Parts: sequence; C-alpha cells; structure tokens
Amino acid sequence: MVEEGAVQPLTRNGVSRGPRRDDVPADGGSRAWAVMLGSFFCNGILFGVINSYGVLYKEFVDNLQKNNVTNASGKAALVGSFAMGTTFFVSPVSGVLTDWIGIRQTTFLGGAFASAGMLLSSFFSDDVAALCVTYGAMYGLGGALAYTPSLAVLGHYFGRYLGIVNGFVTAGSSAFTIAMPYFMDMLIRTTGIVWTLRILSAISGLIMLCAFLFKPVRLTTSPTKRPTLRDAFNVDVITNSRYVVWTLGIAISLFGYFVPYVYMLKFVEANFAEGSDTKLPILCIGVTSGLGRLVFGYIADLKGVNRIYLQQLSFFSIGILTILLPFSAGYYGWLVVITLGMGIFDGCFISLLGPIAFDLCGRQGATQAIGMLLGICSIPLTIGPYIAGVLLDARGGDYQLPLLLAGIPPLVGAAAMFTIKCVSIDKKVTVQNGNLTYTKASNNFNNVRQDDDKGRLIENSDKSIDCNNGQRSYNYSIL
Repeated sequence: MVEEGAVQPLTRNGVSRGPRRDDVPADGGSRAWAVMLGSFFCNGILFGVINSYGVLYKEFVDNLQKNNVTNASGKAALVGSFAMGTTFFVSPVSGVLTDWIGIRQTTFLGGAFASAGMLLSSFFSDDVAALCVTYGAMYGLGGALAYTPSLAVLGHYFGRYLGIVNGFVTAGSSAFTIAMPYFMDMLIRTTGIVWTLRILSAISGLIMLCAFLFKPVRLTTSPTKRPTLRDAFNVDVITNSRYVVWTLGIAISLFGYFVPYVYMLKFVEANFAEGSDTKLPILCIGVTSGLGRLVFGYIADLKGVNRIYLQQLSFFSIGILTILLPFSAGYYGWLVVITLGMGIFDGCFISLLGPIAFDLCGRQGATQAIGMLLGICSIPLTIGPYIAGVLLDARGGDYQLPLLLAGIPPLVGAAAMFTIKCVSIDKKVTVQNGNLTYTKASNNFNNVRQDDDKGRLIENSDKSIDCNNGQRSYNYSIL
C-alpha cells in the first residue's frame, strides 16, 4: 500500500522518468475531467445569466417607464453592469479567500450567494435600488467567489494542455449564453419576471454541487500550518511588473466591452424592421465565442505562439467590430456577420486569461493574479454601460455615438499592451512543478527572441536552464 504524499517513480511504457508525488495528477484522469466539467458548468451558469441580462433589461426598462422613472435606460443598465462589475471587483477577495479557506469552500459560498441574491431579486423586481443590492451586489459577489477558483483549480490538474482545457471551460459561458436568452424569454412569457428570477435562483444553486468536485492538489508534501489571512496575500503578484502592465492594458480595453451585451436587444428593436429577431445577435456572439475559445485555446498551446500577442489581436478586432455596429442599422445580415466576428475574438480574449496568468505568476500566484485582474476590470465594466445609457437618454435613443465610443477603448488597450516587452524584470523566475519563486537576477537586453518548450515567447533577456527531474530554472520573463 502506498502512503499519501509518498514519492513514486514516474514511468512511461515501463521506463522510469524520475520521481513524482502521487497527489499531483497528470494532464487527464477521471478527477481532472470531473474538475473540468464542474468548472465548465460554473462558468456557464454564472456568465450565461449575466451575459443574457439584456432580456431582463428590457422588462426592467418597460416597468420603469410605466412608473415614469427618469433615466430609465441608465438605471436599468446599472443593475446589470453592477452585477458584472461586482463579479470582477470582489475577485481579489475571492483569490485571497481561496488561498485561505480553500478552492472548494470558496466556490460553495459563491453558489450560495448567487442563488440567494437571485431569489431575493424576485421580491423586488420593480425596485431598481433593491435590485442593485440583490441582483447587482449579491449575485455579483457569488459570481466572484465561484468564478476565480473555478479557473484557478484547472492549473492544479492540467499543465501541458492548460490552454485548450481553459478554452473548453470558458466556452461554458458561450454555450449557456446561446441558450439563456431564449430560455429566459420563454420563462418571462409563460411565468412572468418574478418566477423567472426564482427559477434562475435554483439553477444558480447548482454551482454549490460543482464545488464538491474541486479538490485542489497540494503544492508540497511537507506538513504545513494553516495560513493566516495575512499570510495568504501574495505580494509577489502586485510586484510583478509585466503582470501589472498586462492587467492595466486589459482594464483599458474593457470600458466598452459589456456595452453591446446590455444594449443589443434594444438596438435591434430601434434600428431594424419589426419582427427582426432581437436575440439572434447575442446568440451569434455566444456560438462563435465558444468556437473561438476552443480554437484559440488550442492555438495558445502550440510551440512558438505568443499568448499576449493573440490577446492584443482579439482586443483590436473587438474594437473595430464594435465601431462598425451602428453602421449595420437596417442591414440585418451585416449585423449578424459583425456579431459572429465579435464572438470569435471574445472567445480568444477570455480563453487566454487563465493561461497568461499562470505564465506570468505561476501556480502559487495565479489564483490571486486572476482575482486582482478581475477586480481592476470591474471598474470599466461597471462604468462603461452606465455612461452609454446616459448618452443614449441624452441623445433620444440614438445608439450611434455610444457604440462608436465603446469601440475605442479596446483599440487603446491593445496598443498599450505592446509596452509589456519594454518592462524589465530584475528577478530570477524559478518554475518547479508549476510553482513560481523569485530571486534577484540581472537583466541584459540583447533582443534575444526564443521559444521555451511550452511555446511561450522569451524576449529581451538572458536565459539559463537547469533541468533536474522536471525542474527548470529560467532567467527570463515570459511575454
């Protein structure tokens, strides 16, 4: 019988490849596939609901206008953008909490908050202020607590195929985004807005079941004491220069990202022939976003591919396509083509968040790296749709200016991310079993451009490799 935590020889076709711990699974296996599916459903449920807010938005706007509420469009949009913003704003707390109490426990709490928030929303469906608390704050909090660990746990079970696995998992939100608008519209027509919210509460409760699948892999076999909350905060993440620049570039890009999701249904109603399918554009984004996550997740794992360059391409394309949206007015076919393209590059952007965080910060820092990234992104995701709503009301329902302005930030963010390669790093990066540690090292900018064995770009630095039983020490920074 083998004791837990014992070191066993790793063999392949009977040939020893050195020791490994029995508590570190390889890429694959029943537990790994179960974790992947659980993460798929967590992402799908959370963002399927959030991305389909346009269906609820229409109902909320109609109710507010019947009650003669001023700035109805902006206030109703605030509820949905507040949910998205809270999901990302609280993600740094989620990252720290995950390291403190565990991946499984944090995800379970997230499912509980999301379900409770949606249930309470059903009692205040005509009160925007209350909805900002129940739907915006509570559901957003639940989303934050569940989303960050659902991505972080993937790095515990996958390494070589992390890109494609992350692409499959994040495709869950696309799959649910495809179905949710039609499902929610059917519920509203048959049961009303109140019972629609209650049914969504029950669906959100399934996240708590997914949490039981998330058993993290221990990063060390030596006994350790339970970390305090102060110890759980990883300072190395916020002192990683390239990570900071990458995060700011993404934050800039996201000021206009959520605007098309919120206003697409109303945009179609106002600018296309009566009877045009108002939900088809969101469906198109969902379908091709799922495809994009799988395709670009696979591409990101190929040798020689720079993941950050791929992400820049996605933001540039999203910006151009968003600017083109108002010019499709009256031409439904062009609208479908544009939204199909937006979905593909949306999938590229989303699928690379986790892998790039692991590239830059390692397994030990990835959880909080993802959380801090999402927390910073909450600001533009919350402000962007609200500003668009104010402009929309001020211009009497003209969507041209709000959509044109929404396309500019992704272009600026894509350009800003070029500065990542100009940022020096004065630390030596040591990667061991997916863990990242830092020691002082010097920089030497000789315009070196090479690829490591994971296909990640090594540029503008010295590189030295020491291999011993799968351990590598690199003196470089990964772009």
